[in-house]
Amino acid sequence: MDHNSLAHMAITALLVAALPLSIVWISRDTNKYRKLVWISVFLTFDLIVFGAFTRLTDSGLGCPDWPGCYGEANPFIAHEQIRAAESLLPTGPVTMVKAWIEMIHRYLAMGIGVLIVAMMGVAWWRWAGRRGSGAPFAPAARGVAAPGFSTFLFFFVCLQGAFGAWTVTQKLQPIFVTGHLVLGMSLLALLAWFGGRLDQLHAPLPRAAGSESARLGRIRLLAALSGLVLLVQLALGAWVSSNYATLACMEFPQCGGAWVPEMDFEHGFHLWRDLGKTAAGHYLPFSALTAIHWVHRNFAAVVLLVLGLTAWQAWRVGGLASHARWLAALLALQALSGVATIYFNFPLAIAVVHNAGAAALVLVLTMINYRAKYLAAPAYQ
Repeated sequence: MDHNSLAHMAITALLVAALPLSIVWISRDTNKYRKLVWISVFLTFDLIVFGAFTRLTDSGLGCPDWPGCYGEANPFIAHEQIRAAESLLPTGPVTMVKAWIEMIHRYLAMGIGVLIVAMMGVAWWRWAGRRGSGAPFAPAARGVAAPGFSTFLFFFVCLQGAFGAWTVTQKLQPIFVTGHLVLGMSLLALLAWFGGRLDQLHAPLPRAAGSESARLGRIRLLAALSGLVLLVQLALGAWVSSNYATLACMEFPQCGGAWVPEMDFEHGFHLWRDLGKTAAGHYLPFSALTAIHWVHRNFAAVVLLVLGLTAWQAWRVGGLASHARWLAALLALQALSGVATIYFNFPLAIAVVHNAGAAALVLVLTMINYRAKYLAAPAYQ
């Protein structure tokens, strides 16, 4: 891309970020930094859902280069190249609609990047100001303006952007698509944890007492285990999606008329290979797709068991009860939407809901982990 196109894209990213930044600026919230973080959480959730829509509509290569579209800042300017590619292969990955879906996804991602840069900039500015005043580590400064976490978020979102670029330049190679999705979910969890920390400084959680205090130790272990289990399932689900293995099993609870169908784990779970190919470059056998689908489907039982137990335990703790109810409801939604994608032959709306449910599980489980850790802690710890 030339410098003019890059400048055009940078201006577009600033314009995308301008609306949420304006909302923060005019807000009557006394802690605008906290509001910026939570708006970023909301937009990151939206980005994950729209990213699922991008992937499920096969729009990931709607613009086959990066960061622009045929070297241009937007599909309007690249209209001629897109139409030429579409005329050569009308059902291929490049169409005007798919190009716009892909570029909107990129613009939103760049806008969130700008918000995180703003977080980091404000944090360093406030930290420098307090350092000059001789009180750089005052309790309020640690949570609101300490630059360490926001700087980490900046580098993390740069890594996420690199995986987004590799997803395109490596032509949807499954390992990069999977990494991009898992990192997106991780960014959502990190932002939600940061928002919870700022909430704690704004309105400290009360100490748990009596039987609730004794139960918190078990809940913390369960919640941490639930986070690990959910991370594995997210990676498995991303692997299913990136390999287009959703309909490898067309019935439930059996698969291919058997509880344990013919499966090729070696090729299915070989990480470094092209889309639809084995590591040797041959076409991926259907039994490999069956293995990918079957593992994700059956590991869901582990997710339901561990996260369900976490919800049950947290339900009886005052500071966690509402989050536990949300966790239980989202688990039910995920189970239903997962089965529905099979019975209704993978309709787009249900598949997007399934991805949104996964992101919502990440949010709720992050807050349960945070609250279980800090519920009995001092206000500033």
